[in-house]
Amino acid sequence: MVSRFLLFLFIVAHVLAYPLTGLSADTAENKLSLANCIEIALKNATSAKKAEYNLKLQGADVLRSYGSFLPRLSVSAGYIPYNLSKTYAQYDPATSPFKIKSENESVNFTLTTSLNLFNGFHDYAALQSSLDNKQAARFTLSRALENVAYDVTQTYYQVLLNHELLDISRENLLAAQDQLTLTDRQFQVGLKSMIDKYQQQADVAESGLSVIKAETRWQQSILELLRRLQIDPGTKITLESSPDELKTVAYVKPDIDSLVAVALNRRNDLKSKELESRGAKWQITEARAQWYPSLDLKFNASTAGTEYMRQTYNGLTTEYSYPPLSDQLGNSIGYSVALNMSWALFDGFQTRYTVESAKINQMNKLLDVTDLKRNIVIDLQQAAGEYTSAFRQIETAKVSLKAAHSAFEGIKKKYELGAASFIELSTARATLFNARSTLSQATYNLALQKNVLDFTMGNVPIP
Repeated sequence: MVSRFLLFLFIVAHVLAYPLTGLSADTAENKLSLANCIEIALKNATSAKKAEYNLKLQGADVLRSYGSFLPRLSVSAGYIPYNLSKTYAQYDPATSPFKIKSENESVNFTLTTSLNLFNGFHDYAALQSSLDNKQAARFTLSRALENVAYDVTQTYYQVLLNHELLDISRENLLAAQDQLTLTDRQFQVGLKSMIDKYQQQADVAESGLSVIKAETRWQQSILELLRRLQIDPGTKITLESSPDELKTVAYVKPDIDSLVAVALNRRNDLKSKELESRGAKWQITEARAQWYPSLDLKFNASTAGTEYMRQTYNGLTTEYSYPPLSDQLGNSIGYSVALNMSWALFDGFQTRYTVESAKINQMNKLLDVTDLKRNIVIDLQQAAGEYTSAFRQIETAKVSLKAAHSAFEGIKKKYELGAASFIELSTARATLFNARSTLSQATYNLALQKNVLDFTMGNVPIP
């Protein structure tokens, strides 16, 4: 008995000291509503940033695909300040060959452009595929934001629920302490036995232990919320809930067929999968382009000029005079227009493999779409069932709480008069405590299930 009493004193001291050491008076706290939490999470979420980066990349891919229809243009220029070459020449068969040394300085410019006229619809298919993938990336980003908002909302409600359960545990501890005070006074005047006093002390210790566990769960849920907000884990936050957040609306039985129709039309991830499948189909056409010939129109313009030219042979040096470089460059421009066709008649079945790979990829995308549709229907059925069950739980919890409260008050009076045992009082208090906790859990569970139903339908508002 002495050890249990010491345990009781330790727990009570811990419970009374914990709020003072856990949150000091001079620690600044951030007051956050659900809207604030969602806004912070959307700004910091890594998944949303990655989806946004992917959208930018798909936009660059679309621009690249458009560029495939434009002519290629390249310019090259060269300047040779000094060029030396040595050769042998023989103008008369009767004489021996002689060595010629040539020295010169030159400049050249070349402009080349080419335009693809036909390549088996490769560029057109690539453009359509990139457009579909960009739109898919946009829907993926929207769904990523919805997922962040959904996850934060779930954690936000969990923090509120754990805090309310903590308050209930603390109230239960205070009630047990008050009862211990009364029992101690009754023991002093001889109305209660030492056993009743020890039993009440054990009950207070058990209530104190429940408070410690509730505090731990509450602190852990706050850390989980900070994890999703991706802010400094040392930040102190206080949640400000709106009265409308837990407002119980009139129950309307969900129409599964209507919910499925809305979800299939609204879910951004389904739209993304369908667009990815369509983009993969265009990739098949893009791969097949290698079986067709490619036709290109090429245009080339070039000019060159020589600053000086010296040739030395048989000990004689001859200097050739040239017009100014500007005149040479302007009067030496040459043009060429060419129409080139290339056709790979056999590439070792590489194109066939590429086409088959594109087909398999498109079939996998179609399977993803089918699986997602099936999962949406199943998830909606589950969410609608849980939503309906949440309403029933609230009604049952209210009746249970009312009955438990009346029973506890009656047994408490009987216990104070000595007409009821401590076991009856303890059981009634535990039943009342459980009933209050169950009602709180049912209330928040309704809000959580409503959030699940909205998320499954794709009806998550993004600020």
